[in-house]
Amino acid sequence: MSGGLFITFEGTECSGKSTQIKILAEKLKNSGFNPVCIREPGGTPIGEEIRYILKHSKNGFGMTPETELLLMNASRAQIVREVIRPALAEKKIVICDRFYDSSVAYQGFGRGLNLDDVYKIIDFAVGDTRPHLTLLLDLPLEVSLKRKQIRDSQVNPEKTNQQNKLLDRFEQSDISFFKRVHEGFRFIATKEPDRIKIIDANREIEIIAKEVWEIVFPLVKKVYGNC
Repeated sequence: MSGGLFITFEGTECSGKSTQIKILAEKLKNSGFNPVCIREPGGTPIGEEIRYILKHSKNGFGMTPETELLLMNASRAQIVREVIRPALAEKKIVICDRFYDSSVAYQGFGRGLNLDDVYKIIDFAVGDTRPHLTLLLDLPLEVSLKRKQIRDSQVNPEKTNQQNKLLDRFEQSDISFFKRVHEGFRFIATKEPDRIKIIDANREIEIIAKEVWEIVFPLVKKVYGNC
């Protein structure tokens, strides 16, 4: 393995990805690294515009699954070429909150699009830029939905009033949609067990973070030597 290290986090809603990415990034900084942390969709000026259309625009609520898949991968194609590849070329560690596995789970399983078509579009968008490691934070559906209800009822002081009022189009989907997404992630994990590691996300934050570090740090040592 050469040219940096590419790690992705996946999971259903409220699985704790953002929290675990922050903890991992801090641990890597304490070990002498300066990880590049990004999110999907988004992560570039163009990608953030697409993210708004996909998630928050009032006109987006009539979006077809095919349009959703193409927009997701348009944002992905941009971030791969603008951020991920240059960072990996500089031998940096890149940590991404979601990547193409989410398209398989959300647009393939969730929206019911043909998986062969989904994979073809993903292949065109990312080329040979693939994660070295994917951490799937697995959360029971009922826990995910309960956390989502709690989150939706709270106001985030770090956001503006306008941001707190924004509806997320994906989060308005019904329970059956999220059930299919959850099943999709499980399916993906069985297809690539060497890359995708399933982590029980229904535990204390510190316990999850410890397991994440136990998986990530040996890979960091393998790529960068003793650190």
